[in-house]
Amino acid sequence: MERAAALIRRLADAFPPHSTELREAHSLYVEALFKQLIGTRSEARLKSLQRWFEIEMRPKGIFPTALTYAHLLKATLHVLQGPKMERTIRRYMDLAQRSNQALEVLKSSVLTDADLFKITQACPDDFYPSVDDSDSTQMLPTSPILNKADIEVRPMAQSGLGLSTLKKSVSIFTDSEIAYPEDERGAAEEKDYVGALLRQERLEADALSSAVERWRKDSETMQKLGLNPALNTKYLGALLWDWHRALMTILKEELGAPDRHENTKADTISSQDQELYAPVLRALSEEKLASIAILSTMSLLTTKGLGGMKLSSLIMHVGTSVRDESLAEFFLKEKDITPGEGPSIALRRKKLARVVKNRSTRDTLARLFKYAETKSGSAKGNMLTWTATMKAKIGAILVSALLRTAKIPVHDKPNMALSDLLHVQPAFFHTYQYLHGRRYGFIKANSHLVNQLQKAPGQAVLAKHLPMVVRPKKWTSYSEGGYLQTRVPVMRLKAGDVNQRQYVQAATEKGDMDQVFAGLDVLAKTAWTINRPVFHVMLEAWNSGEEIGGIPPENPEFEYPQEPAQSSDPLCRPNWIKAIKQIENKKNSLHSQRCFQNLQLEIARAYLNERFYFPHNVDFRGRAYPIPPYLNHMGADNCRGLLQFAEGKMLGASGLTWLKIHLANVFGFDKASFTERQDFTMRHLSDVKDSATYPLNGKRWWLKAEDPWQCLAACFELKDALESQDPEKHVSHLAIHQDGTCNGLQHYAALGGDVWGAKQVNLEPGDRPSDIYTAVSELVVKEITKDAARGNPLAAVLDGKVKRKVVKQTVMTNVYGVTFIGATAQVRRQLEDILPDFQASATVNLRSLSSYVAGKIFRVLSTMFKGAHDIQYWLGECANRISTSLTPEQINAIGKTQRKEARVSSKSSKSNIDLYEFTSSVIWTTPLKMPVVQPYRTNKARSVMTTLQRISILEPRESDPVNKRKQLQGFPPNFIHSLDATHMLLSALKSDKIGLTFAAVHDSFWTHAANVDQMNRVLRDAFVDIHTEDVVVRLAAEFRARYDGCIYLTTVSSNSPIGKDILAWRKKNSSNSGRVNELLRERERMELLGSSDPLLRAKGRSIVTPGSLYEAQQSPFGILESRGIQGLGIGEVGGTPQNMAEAQAAVGFVEQQENQQRLYDENVAIEIPDNIIPNESTKLFTHLDGKEALGSRKLIQIWLPISFPPVPKKGEFNVSRLQQSQYFFS
Repeated sequence: MERAAALIRRLADAFPPHSTELREAHSLYVEALFKQLIGTRSEARLKSLQRWFEIEMRPKGIFPTALTYAHLLKATLHVLQGPKMERTIRRYMDLAQRSNQALEVLKSSVLTDADLFKITQACPDDFYPSVDDSDSTQMLPTSPILNKADIEVRPMAQSGLGLSTLKKSVSIFTDSEIAYPEDERGAAEEKDYVGALLRQERLEADALSSAVERWRKDSETMQKLGLNPALNTKYLGALLWDWHRALMTILKEELGAPDRHENTKADTISSQDQELYAPVLRALSEEKLASIAILSTMSLLTTKGLGGMKLSSLIMHVGTSVRDESLAEFFLKEKDITPGEGPSIALRRKKLARVVKNRSTRDTLARLFKYAETKSGSAKGNMLTWTATMKAKIGAILVSALLRTAKIPVHDKPNMALSDLLHVQPAFFHTYQYLHGRRYGFIKANSHLVNQLQKAPGQAVLAKHLPMVVRPKKWTSYSEGGYLQTRVPVMRLKAGDVNQRQYVQAATEKGDMDQVFAGLDVLAKTAWTINRPVFHVMLEAWNSGEEIGGIPPENPEFEYPQEPAQSSDPLCRPNWIKAIKQIENKKNSLHSQRCFQNLQLEIARAYLNERFYFPHNVDFRGRAYPIPPYLNHMGADNCRGLLQFAEGKMLGASGLTWLKIHLANVFGFDKASFTERQDFTMRHLSDVKDSATYPLNGKRWWLKAEDPWQCLAACFELKDALESQDPEKHVSHLAIHQDGTCNGLQHYAALGGDVWGAKQVNLEPGDRPSDIYTAVSELVVKEITKDAARGNPLAAVLDGKVKRKVVKQTVMTNVYGVTFIGATAQVRRQLEDILPDFQASATVNLRSLSSYVAGKIFRVLSTMFKGAHDIQYWLGECANRISTSLTPEQINAIGKTQRKEARVSSKSSKSNIDLYEFTSSVIWTTPLKMPVVQPYRTNKARSVMTTLQRISILEPRESDPVNKRKQLQGFPPNFIHSLDATHMLLSALKSDKIGLTFAAVHDSFWTHAANVDQMNRVLRDAFVDIHTEDVVVRLAAEFRARYDGCIYLTTVSSNSPIGKDILAWRKKNSSNSGRVNELLRERERMELLGSSDPLLRAKGRSIVTPGSLYEAQQSPFGILESRGIQGLGIGEVGGTPQNMAEAQAAVGFVEQQENQQRLYDENVAIEIPDNIIPNESTKLFTHLDGKEALGSRKLIQIWLPISFPPVPKKGEFNVSRLQQSQYFFS
């Protein structure tokens, strides 16, 4: 059979798909498979037969004969039973009818009378048509792209409505309402595009108007049947329509009469709010207000889970939706041109309104607010000023009204002898719940409503969650690009991050974002399809319920430890409880993974016949991400295995070589030379063919791979290529990956010119690839072996057990600022796998072992990257000075406030000003001219009393103080991320310029096998282009220009020479030594010294301040190293105590809290308790006396004009040598 299959595939190269010879060959092969099946009744053999039909025939355009369909039907009847058999029969009969072969199939001698009887039962509509066919219309021809994939993905029980809603959203791909545009003029490709465009527009349809219309139709349907919508929950839409009418009524009563509130005494919170906000609410019709309240509540209920939702979240969600709709309504209704506005501004205003109408973005709202400022003082201006309090109050009014009006009929049958009793209950309840020790208000749905939602969930719009079926729009502005109608921002920002948005908008207007936009467009225009062979294997594995290839088992089995007796050791019970919790956590984790993979498989099933695209946007550092979150090429191995390029290219000689190398890479054999990787693949060629031919019934070699599903995809591709008539002419759709070697360290090595480091990360040419993880692990192993020989009990346990995998994550994330606590947690996860049966003691346990190994890794790294080490310190010190600086505008404001206070009272020479805080973020520009603003600020919560309860809301402002610790510790990794993002986008632009298909996952770049050599040249050129210029020198120049005129607060030791001089000066000049006085005097001195007038400069030189005293000494030794930058260098144990006991105490703290919240981020330094790391204050004035104790040292604070340390000296590595490094990306 294998030889026959190979011969048929070769025939495909010689005959067209529709040829009689090829169809007959396939028919004979199917008949042979059928004969094998008849004697065994094997479901596995049936799947082999179906797989041949689904993979080797239909996708390749080979039309089955009537005999082929007859054999498929007979095999199905022979093996399957029940609903699954009926579904499969209906599918094959439908396909036969579409090819006008149904009658010939039924006449076939293969099918007996008993078979025909079963077929007519499974397809009654095909044999017993309806008597009333007056409404029937001629069926339009259907494009193969719209054929329904009648494939069942076994659903996973899960809370919430994510899966059900997803199925409804993707049902449009098989929706009969969207007919294939057969009658349209144009070629087949043009018709396919029109069909795809119709489906994409349907996906992105506006929810507000369509939802109400759906509810109305459901209600009308029930009334035609003689049913009362208010008393029946069969149709959820009808129930929502009833709520809608009731809510409209109550809103008309309470908000309709303008003078109602004026004549009513506002003696309650509810009446006060209604009186205050009724004019704003009346700007929208009651119909729209009711629709917004219902839609917002139901959407939040389904997305947050049916267990309930926080009242504050619901109120703000509803209030924000009302704000968006009212702004759009206001501008659309304002038809007259305001005096002095001009027609062009009026047109722009209407355009902005349409943007808001289609679900606004924050930048549009900011522009609308700016327009509203021109109308300040008028009623219009007040209508447009929406504060967080206003949104909370209005949201609470609507939610309160909904809680009073939304009812659900409940049928109870208290006794078997009695008929149903019908009564009405509230659909929602307001209750309270404790989370992490705090009391929160919650809105919970009636259990009967929950049951109804689980049966028939509302159809939410999930357009932003799904791939596009047409090419995404090009990015032209902050919110114009990607989806056709759905508005998404080009940058993913933290809520309330106003600064970054403003910088990006300004850069866009200047054209500085053009290259970033163009790079995102290149990523978005790459077309993808589902890899059918991999999908069918994955589906079979999924439906089996077994643990296969990273798919968790459907019903995992765990061996629970026996509960200890009451009389046993007191420590036994806590250990038993801990073991039980670990098992439950593992069980819940597996369930969550399987639920998520269920969503991914459903999307893949829906897109089986589609050509689709991933619109991209960036984070604040410029790193690109696909917007659809569930299924994309940045996902796990199962997602990547399912995806392939829609466009294929012939392999050619180099492509066949790269295909073999790629297979070795995804298997895990990726540290050898290219020749050795090819040899590895050829040595396992029999395993490759077995994996492709019998994925689940053979030797399952592919499951041993590091990335099993990607390995299986490569096995399918290589087998097809080698079995074709000319392997080099095989058209390949597989994406071949080229991965960087610890990309962050590659950038650091180039920045610092570190020769030794460059060699370790393959910037330096070599005959074999270097592996930094192996190099570190070998040095760590040597250290452990030495310690074991000295009798160290920790080393004795670990000797010979620490491998590359243990150190890899810590080495990778060290460059991105991971702390000792985070590194210890990373190592511990690996030790748990390699020491599953480890018997812990009080001193030798997983905590002490992981701390010990993490310390070894840090010490080894500190010896490897000297240049990178210095650069990290320099970046950290720059961030420290910026985050403790005041801008000239802030200083001038402080001066005005002080002068105002001085006029009011002159009793005290000391100022009590403490209103101003450090607000300067670290800002820089990438080589592609994109501005980056670190978003780390400390937002303040405000308490607001609403009609329902008091809630706390966060209202982020650009004047909020910066979080100094995060600004400082986040800058080095964020700066490196901005460089690797630049490298990726620049590579995308260069690849597109020479016609390559390009995709990327941060530092992993993909293209066709035939184009890998060209892409590798592009990657090297782009990296050299970035680092040929001294990036750090350019950054220093930008900082000097950007923060010119700022003054920063630093500390010196009171025992140092400069400290003693300052204390003596302050004692002598007590009237001028207040914090504000010193700040303003330093500002005056700077302005005078910067004057062009010699007399003014002389006056400036005569002013004495702590800053001038410091400059006179010209010694940097008085300045203390900022506490926040300790440990920022590569290999530094940052933010941890100096001895192992204290380090383990810190680790213990994290372990105690890990079940409550995630306390560390593997890429950014973590927050840990104040008793372990001193907490930096962002307040401007922490001590009025200017002294601060830290251990035994007394510190004094002084103001200095901002300056930045000298750029570290660059090493001797020349980045142009990278051009000869074949393993730079491999």
